[in-house]
Amino acid sequence: MLPVGVVSVVFGLVLTASLAPPPGPTEADQWGTYLQAHAQKITVSQDVTAPAVARDNYSATPGIATLAAGGTNHDWAKLVLLLGGFPMTETNVTVFTRWMRQENGADNWWNRNNPLNNGWGAPGEGGTGTNANLVLGAQNAAQALHSVGGYSGIVAAFMASASTESIEQAIWASPWASGHYANGGHWSYVPVPVVSAPPEAWG
Repeated sequence: MLPVGVVSVVFGLVLTASLAPPPGPTEADQWGTYLQAHAQKITVSQDVTAPAVARDNYSATPGIATLAAGGTNHDWAKLVLLLGGFPMTETNVTVFTRWMRQENGADNWWNRNNPLNNGWGAPGEGGTGTNANLVLGAQNAAQALHSVGGYSGIVAAFMASASTESIEQAIWASPWASGHYANGGHWSYVPVPVVSAPPEAWG
């Protein structure tokens, strides 16, 4: 039998353990209580309409592979514009396809892979040689425009995407064609049809 003092101590320890306070609220519980106490309400009128959202416009310029895959005379015109750093506008493409037709015709525009009969970089007789493919022909044509001083008027007109009349007059005035296209007398304004070149012409 335990002495009375020991029994009292044991009883006191048991009583103390049974009277320990419960654990406090967790941090999540505290946040929940705070949010409930400080809840806010927003009332929106039914007459409110959503504002129009302005979205930026965007565009994409086709690359060499895309234009070569298209394979038409209009694609080749765009390819020269692309390689020459000219704006790819409707006006510029219109003049370029007309120019190509004056040089090689529309039905055989890819002749010698040299649609503008450009002698720059194209080996062959008479200054209007043959290119290995139409992509190389476009590179040579673009380089010729920027490399020959007599073509500066053409370059400036294409860069400005000037009127078709202004660009064409620059072409006629240049030394590109010895006959100067009869100063426009040999120029056709009939819409140029879209004509595909044989796949092998593109290389």
